[in-house]
Amino acid sequence: MLSNYTMVCQMCNISAVSRSLQMDERLGYGMLMTRDEIRKRLAHARVGIAGLGGLGSNCAAALARSGIGSLVLVDFDIVSEGNLDRQFYFRDQVGMPKARALADNLSRIDPSVRLETHIEKLDADLVIKRFHDCGIIVEAFDQADAKKMIIETVLEHMPDTWIVAASGLAGFGEFESIRKIRSGRLILCGDGKSEVGPDAPPLAPRVGIVACMEADAVLEILLGSEDAFVSRTIQGGRQ
Repeated sequence: MLSNYTMVCQMCNISAVSRSLQMDERLGYGMLMTRDEIRKRLAHARVGIAGLGGLGSNCAAALARSGIGSLVLVDFDIVSEGNLDRQFYFRDQVGMPKARALADNLSRIDPSVRLETHIEKLDADLVIKRFHDCGIIVEAFDQADAKKMIIETVLEHMPDTWIVAASGLAGFGEFESIRKIRSGRLILCGDGKSEVGPDAPPLAPRVGIVACMEADAVLEILLGSEDAFVSRTIQGGRQ
């Protein structure tokens, strides 16, 4: 059985041997920027997050802590007790829509972050509608068909938008196998093989690593030196 990672690669014509992101390929990685310059650029960024489970909720927290100015949060689900072992929610939020609960938690991290929430299941049309003014979208779905849908929608119909996706994060250990692969405007994070199952549950450490890897990929894009892209992404953030 193919992993979600392999299925997404095949369905979207992404080579499994696409180059890993090396330091000299990181879009002009902003190592020479001052802390104030980094803060200002991130404060003006607007990022969409599709799916607010283990990946999306933890990625959103990392982005809020990093100083991203505006986040668009979309998920149809509610918080359940079974989510608490790996997702950024708390016991008193069980039963709440994830979008609202996560917005509350992010506001406690940084009250200045601008949050737009939608409680709905995304399809191709809604992806375009909800994230039309986001320069980067983080894919954080569970199912391969949903991953395929949003990746294809962004790459085919949103030519100015980047997509950061993930697959391959189940189980524990073998952290060295987790990597980032770039193909055009798509960055894919994960180990490329681990499927969630009875013997490989989604546990907090690896889920968190991939979620933070997605957040780091967002920062790599935003702090890059491509002026045309930067002008597209620094909209709607903190004033």
